[in-house]
Amino acid sequence: MIYLKNIKKTYKTKKGENFEAVKSVTLRVEKGDIYGIIGFSGAGKSTLLRTINLLEKPDEGEVLIEGKNLITLKKKELRRLRQSISMIFQHFNLIHNKTVYDNVSFPLEIAGIPAFKRKNIIEECLSIVQLEDKVNHYPSSLSGGQKQRVAIARALVTNPKILLCDEPTSALDPQTTESILSFLKKINQELNLTMVIVTHEMDVVKKICNKVAVMEKGSILESFTLSDHNYHPKSEIAKLFFNNDKRMKQNA
Repeated sequence: MIYLKNIKKTYKTKKGENFEAVKSVTLRVEKGDIYGIIGFSGAGKSTLLRTINLLEKPDEGEVLIEGKNLITLKKKELRRLRQSISMIFQHFNLIHNKTVYDNVSFPLEIAGIPAFKRKNIIEECLSIVQLEDKVNHYPSSLSGGQKQRVAIARALVTNPKILLCDEPTSALDPQTTESILSFLKKINQELNLTMVIVTHEMDVVKKICNKVAVMEKGSILESFTLSDHNYHPKSEIAKLFFNNDKRMKQNA
């Protein structure tokens, strides 16, 4: 489904020095996965995530979606393929002077979908996140969880195959985080939507992801399947996953 091959991304610092944000990373995500990329701040995980839809164009490497290399596509082909990839962000990125309905409608307007066709799609997506009663509200009147649910609905209107999530719960309290993760899991199961979630929160990965990559200083240290209880973790982050699971079983 998603294959990142030898991805490298370097930035110039204010001092004019080169900073390697991503260092020759290779990653494969299968259809239907909820794939977590976890690491501390500055690990390069958000930069890597943004290469999947070329919000960040890598300096080297290949970005393949269903076998097509995005980097070599012509503009028209790339625009069409990008419509199958949606994204949600830590701070929601809603348009403050537009209603919930108009925020969700925005990607359809950009895609040139006429208004009479948009209505049913918007209502269906707001129904999925249980916000049908908020269509005429503005973002300022919504809670953090409701804003993120609007962002999820907006991401779904183009009927994507892939959903990229950049720290989707970092701005939310624990109870609201649980609610958002439930919606994401429901969407994954009901729509067979492939997800890549970048986070520094271990609980988010444990509750929703089936596969994990641990990232540090621009490199992937290891990747594993959470259900593989025979896996021998190498990084400190991975050891925390499996040690916690062992303690829970011993206390059961």
